[in-house]
Amino acid sequence: MPMPASEIERLIKDAIPDAEVTITDLAGDGDHYAAKVVAPAFAGLSRIKQHQLVYAALGGRVGGELHALQLQTAAPEEMTSD
Repeated sequence: MPMPASEIERLIKDAIPDAEVTITDLAGDGDHYAAKVVAPAFAGLSRIKQHQLVYAALGGRVGGELHALQLQTAAPEEMTSD
């Protein structure tokens, strides 16, 4: 059964409360999503560590009820443009 975008967002925000989460359904099938997660908690962490925090928040659902997730993460200061 597909996982709704609202559930993905809830799981991430439960684990990373200060995160700004944007979920996009890439294929319109409830199975392939893109997630953009911006959180102060990511400051000073490598991109790999940031992704690990998000995957941990999803509790092993990626590859199961959440078939595919394209993930973009950043700390807020990384999002500023000059």
